[in-house]
Amino acid sequence: MSDSANFSFPHRTPVFTTVIVLGCFALFGWLVRKAYIPTAGAVDPVAGVKTPVERKALLTEHLAQEHVAATTYAWIDRSAGTVRLPIARAIELTVRDHAKK
Repeated sequence: MSDSANFSFPHRTPVFTTVIVLGCFALFGWLVRKAYIPTAGAVDPVAGVKTPVERKALLTEHLAQEHVAATTYAWIDRSAGTVRLPIARAIELTVRDHAKK
């Protein structure tokens, strides 16, 4: 007869090994999560960083300034005689100048 029927230790070894391996995977997963996933509570506000509302207000102000610059006349350098023209007028003058050539 074979002695394996009386030897019960190998039957428990796979269960014990499985528990240890699963425990190691769980520990590794917890360590990775702890190290690589930042927590929202630990993030401090950085000086100079604007909130979305502040950025939207700045963008609106910037777009308004660009619109005014693109649609109005103004002196750029009065002594040199440089002026800012509205884009539509600048296009008309450019087309007129190129039509003469």
